[in-house]
Amino acid sequence: MKPLSNLQIDFMGRRNLAFIVSAVMLIVSIGALVFQQLNLGLDFTGGTLIEVRYGAAPSLDAIRQLMVDSGFRDVSVQTFGASTEVLIRLQQAFDPDVGSDVVNLLRTSGENVNLVRAEFVGAQVGDQLRDQSGLGLLVALGVVMLYVAFRFQYKFAIGALLALLHDVMIVVGIFALFQLEFDLTVLAAILAVIGYSLNDTIVVYDRIRETIRTSRIDDMPQIFNEAINATLSRTLATSGTTMLVLIALLILGGDMIENFAIALLIGIGVGTFSSIYISGALLLPLKLSREDLIPTKKAIDEEEEELP
Repeated sequence: MKPLSNLQIDFMGRRNLAFIVSAVMLIVSIGALVFQQLNLGLDFTGGTLIEVRYGAAPSLDAIRQLMVDSGFRDVSVQTFGASTEVLIRLQQAFDPDVGSDVVNLLRTSGENVNLVRAEFVGAQVGDQLRDQSGLGLLVALGVVMLYVAFRFQYKFAIGALLALLHDVMIVVGIFALFQLEFDLTVLAAILAVIGYSLNDTIVVYDRIRETIRTSRIDDMPQIFNEAINATLSRTLATSGTTMLVLIALLILGGDMIENFAIALLIGIGVGTFSSIYISGALLLPLKLSREDLIPTKKAIDEEEEELP
């Protein structure tokens, strides 16, 4: 079996198939966002948060069912740190007695339950968080585009921006499709995905630029294949080890960071795909050429003639 560094995979020859796969994922994601919308968490919608402590680890499904049967709606139940600490989220207006009411209800099943805290997150705060988080994502993408344009060339910046938008849209779309709760931890994961995917894209772009400058051929798909194959082992090793850690985090980390781990797993998987196929392949329809990176001899001679 050949090592990855010696493989010569024709990535650009399969770019149309990659574009079709990406287009299907984007259409499904956009459709889910339009028709199902995000299942926004308490951080964005406002509501009541109740933390209780059990004497022994309870069944979360039993707590959730008991709450629903008692007339509470939009109930979210998860462990908070230890298995005996339970966080209950209710998307409803705050009532000073709601903490005591919930504890008394939970005690009816014979459990030893104590109230730790009961807090209210206002809808106005949720609106501000939602607006500021969206603005933060736009600013992050804008800064990324300026950096890549300055570091490489504006066509690279367009390719990197489209690849990042592709990654973010698919992660958010999957959360909308499966109605996973979208809260601040998921938003933090998306920002981490932007940074991670950009890092992979920069490595690929740097090798593409170097290969264009040193290669004696003008076949851009072949040049891109050489560059991507040269960075393939690094990309897969980095993504693979990161995903192993995230799988452990997903299994052992508890309910509080479950969606965070899921968002990162999806984002890194999609980001690795886009770094290999999308970001590089987008440079072909953008007509990237050797002249974009290396001035032609005629242009250099004209500049020298203009010098006094």
